[in-house]
Amino acid sequence: MHHANHFYGHAHVLAAYCGLDPDDPPRINGYLQHGWNVVDGLGAGTPYVSGRPIFVWSEQTRRRAWSMGRRHATAVGAPFLYLLAAEPRHGTSREGTIWYPFHGWEGQHVAGDHQRLIDEILRTEDGPVTFCLYWHEYRDGRVRRRYERAGRVICHGYRGQRWHDTDTRFLHRQLAELRRHRRVASNRLSSAVLYGAAAGCEPAVYGDPMHLAGEVRTTAERIRRQWPELHGAFPDPAAARESARAELGADVLASPAELRATLGWLR
Repeated sequence: MHHANHFYGHAHVLAAYCGLDPDDPPRINGYLQHGWNVVDGLGAGTPYVSGRPIFVWSEQTRRRAWSMGRRHATAVGAPFLYLLAAEPRHGTSREGTIWYPFHGWEGQHVAGDHQRLIDEILRTEDGPVTFCLYWHEYRDGRVRRRYERAGRVICHGYRGQRWHDTDTRFLHRQLAELRRHRRVASNRLSSAVLYGAAAGCEPAVYGDPMHLAGEVRTTAERIRRQWPELHGAFPDPAAARESARAELGADVLASPAELRATLGWLR
């Protein structure tokens, strides 16, 4: 199993959905997309063995993968949607906004003015704001303290790396937090914004987009052009939610039996 299949507990969520042991998911016969992207579903720089299956979230991503020569791509839907289906919402009230600042990772650090972004957020949002930092920024005390001065600060957990320290409850915590908030927002369109829209939040994408070291900025510009219905401080919630569900593959979700067969979990 490629170690990225365990990121955010994805394999564990899918195993639970399939009626298997979520603490010891079987080996996935291929590579599972672990985050929303606008290419072939593979993470940036991911070593790929030609001919191996790729399990992508949506039909749009499958078509892009095909156009790039990845002829073994299958659309299965985002693991988050399987969790959403498995854990129906009980009547709880929603308040305020959960805000996900654009983040870096081990290979690239994000550059931008966090204080300027915080000031814009507080001017825009009309309720309490929860800032959810990615683990990379959460561990940076200088960055975290800026957000702590402006509101509640949380972190869903550590993504995991090379099968170590994977927080298998990452998505569970994320879903619980999204269901507490009326809005979900970020300065870049990302998995978190799409998840929030699917979970019933009003999505928004606004503010200084910041940049990663060495980033190809034309991709970010293309995203803003291609998904205008998800950008802005107050986009139309219905149109944004429809687009988000399409990107997550809501129309291709499989039954437990179908998913077991697709992932090679029949033994």
